[in-house]
Amino acid sequence: MKTKEQELSQRVENVQYYYGTTLSSKEDLVTNVCTVDESPSDEIKAILKTVHPDVQKRFYGCGTPFPPLLAGATVLDLGCGGGRDCFILSKLVGAEGKVIGVDTTLEQIEFARNYIEYHREAYGYNESNVHFIHGNIESLESLNLPPNSVDVIVSNCVINLAAAKSNVLQGIAQLLKPGGEVYFADIFSDRRLSQELKNDPLLIGECIGDVLYYGDFVRIARDAGFQDVRIVASNLKAIRNKSIEEKLGGARLYSMTLRLFKIDLEDSCEDYGQAAIYKGNLPEAPTRFMFDQGHVFETGKAVPICRNTADIICKSRYHSLFSVIGEGCTHYGVFNCETTSSKFAASVAPIYVPSSCGC
Repeated sequence: MKTKEQELSQRVENVQYYYGTTLSSKEDLVTNVCTVDESPSDEIKAILKTVHPDVQKRFYGCGTPFPPLLAGATVLDLGCGGGRDCFILSKLVGAEGKVIGVDTTLEQIEFARNYIEYHREAYGYNESNVHFIHGNIESLESLNLPPNSVDVIVSNCVINLAAAKSNVLQGIAQLLKPGGEVYFADIFSDRRLSQELKNDPLLIGECIGDVLYYGDFVRIARDAGFQDVRIVASNLKAIRNKSIEEKLGGARLYSMTLRLFKIDLEDSCEDYGQAAIYKGNLPEAPTRFMFDQGHVFETGKAVPICRNTADIICKSRYHSLFSVIGEGCTHYGVFNCETTSSKFAASVAPIYVPSSCGC
């Protein structure tokens, strides 16, 4: 019988083989799970036109994890693969920013490195702002990156591949600066899947076998210090592979984009009499800004918010977009978050509805 360490090592080898040898482009995927459902913004569409076609062919993500206000930021991409998202981020952070891509598959890292100079020239930078590291996202401490040094951590359909997901979240918490953001897209299930599915190399490679039940992800995130998980986008995935659908036995998979912050927050929505006014100063959202599925702000309109939302706004890089009303000194009880986002969470993780704002 294999030890736990041997099982984890085998898992890493299986993932490396699938993404380094089995797949040569997204056309080699046998399901529709590792694909993007929502259309990217006009800004991202424009940048994609500058990304090398060969790099785009090696893209296996399920979302568009590009939050606003990245100019000058240091961004870490977990599971960067062939580098597509890193090269998009290279443009978003600008010449003064920095992008670090890490992936466990050496073939992917070597492939991505071949296109660094191409994108430096495409963006007109004197020096490239992209750096690729061969490493395991379950051992972020081994990357020799300073603690509290990263502004934003992104990932695109990769954390589900990690066997030790709690290690990933713990490592993220160490690397993020105070007030920093985790903004990632991944696949989640509406129930816990069987061990048989978790041991299937094909299903793991297709981002199915070891996906997390959403409720379990919230537990892991909270254990790592991320008390408030926000859902930005969610889509029910169509597998488009009958035999694999039958193996799932009715389990539903969702492509979800989530955001978490390295901020000391409460584990529930509390009312401190505060409200936020969006200034409308984000160029791509002049009249309306959706922070997450439960918090949509129209320009100039005061919107009641819980203490967590107020703290996220005030202690993150988003503070420049809002005016927060109320000192937040008096507690008025539970803040009622009857939102679209909380209703979605009720369908996949009802245990968390009473204690999670906007998710």
